Amino acid sequence: MKIRRTRSFLKDYKKLPEEIKPRVIKNLALLFENPRHPSLRFKKLKGTDKFEIRISKGYRLTLRYQDQILELRRVGTHDLLSKEG
Repeated sequence: MKIRRTRSFLKDYKKLPEEIKPRVIKNLALLFENPRHPSLRFKKLKGTDKFEIRISKGYRLTLRYQDQILELRRVGTHDLLSKEG
């Protein structure tokens, strides 16, 4: 499986608080080990081909998976991600 990071994801990641960045990396590693791990709260976003995982209480990461490519789309607060739709 390949990973692709969108420009939006990279911009979002740079803006994250320093204490959240290691959690993003940790949860992505966990996603590869066990996508069904309960702490990720992995779910499909209604009406889209995108998925969401939990980074912390207030932060989420959206992604898309197709053709053996995991595309990291956005990372941020619920407010930011609600605009992604």
